[in-house]
Amino acid sequence: QVQLVESGGGLVQAGGSLRLSCVVSGSIFSINAMSWYRQAPGKQRELVARITGGGSTVYADSVKGRFAISRDNAKNTVYLQMNSLKPDDTAVYYCNVQTLLRPAGYWGQGTQVTVSS
Repeated sequence: QVQLVESGGGLVQAGGSLRLSCVVSGSIFSINAMSWYRQAPGKQRELVARITGGGSTVYADSVKGRFAISRDNAKNTVYLQMNSLKPDDTAVYYCNVQTLLRPAGYWGQGTQVTVSS
């Protein structure tokens, strides 16, 4: 059983920072890309950031220069450092981990991020 547990969400004022963590546990092998998605009320889930096994990163245009994704392979953990937060960043943030055998990846339960103006 593979589990992804996100943490680090919460309520923060605009301009503030949060750091999200996603710990992967269970029988999981050959992790490839690790990603963060978000879904705001009434909107589709969107990719926020992705980091490949080789360390290459991709960011949504809306978060470039403010967010940074990183991973610790020894700990099977992916992080999302979020700085200069805006009210538009308010959403449930989900972790996704892709493997060779499961390209669609595994999903976490999500963590709420609320940015007040």
